[in-house]
Amino acid sequence: MFGLSDTHCHLNLKTAFQEDFEEVLARAWETGLDRILIPGIDLETSRLAVEMAERDDRIYAAIGVHPNDALKWNEATRQDLMTLAGHPKVVAIGEIGLDYYRDHAPRDRQLEILEIQLEMAASLELPVIIHNRDAIHDLWPILREWQSQLVQAGNPLKARPGVLHAYTEDLPTALAIIDRSFFLGVGGPVTFKNARDRQEIVRALPLSSILIETDAPYLAPHPHRGQRNEPGFVSQVAGQIASLKQLPVSEVVVITAGNANRLFEWRNRS
Repeated sequence: MFGLSDTHCHLNLKTAFQEDFEEVLARAWETGLDRILIPGIDLETSRLAVEMAERDDRIYAAIGVHPNDALKWNEATRQDLMTLAGHPKVVAIGEIGLDYYRDHAPRDRQLEILEIQLEMAASLELPVIIHNRDAIHDLWPILREWQSQLVQAGNPLKARPGVLHAYTEDLPTALAIIDRSFFLGVGGPVTFKNARDRQEIVRALPLSSILIETDAPYLAPHPHRGQRNEPGFVSQVAGQIASLKQLPVSEVVVITAGNANRLFEWRNRS
């Protein structure tokens, strides 16, 4: 049985954690955290995520190029990521997706790189970690069609295609997404007093569709809002979900940790 899991934590951002990395990890393990997944946002941070995962049995890596870094992509990037994907501690392709809020890369380029990385994920049978910001109108049709193709091809990934991390859309969209076997990532903002819409979505969703995450160093939960986030704070997200669903925290931990294992298959890679 697995314990509390932080399924999205950017410990590979050197500017955020280079001065006290070991202390941050020690605090995380002391809270009872059992697994940490570190996603890449470009080739450099993907390599670093793998290196971090090699040093600790409780840390795993995802690899990929974030939409804000889509201009860095070239054929060598794809080849290097495919090589990294062969590492036993790599459990997903991500963080990938679309970001129409920052628009650091042209939208057609973001779409192109997303499609390439979805094809990679399908060929590798690795689930995807999806970033979405102001782009669900383009993103969800692409993911829906991709999952349909997985079903048609008999790809085992069809039952665990991925997670939409830091979910911010409405409930009908959430229900459509989980109906296609995707998970939804819930993090620190669900603890904010003014986050009533997010809280209502968490209340309405089956716990079997939720992953818990921090997105550290971003989006720290209450009472740390505005500070640097860290993986040890994930227990506060679990506590808020338990409160919203009127369940024991222990039950939330067990079920969401099981969800993470179903998606990322920690057990098969330990």
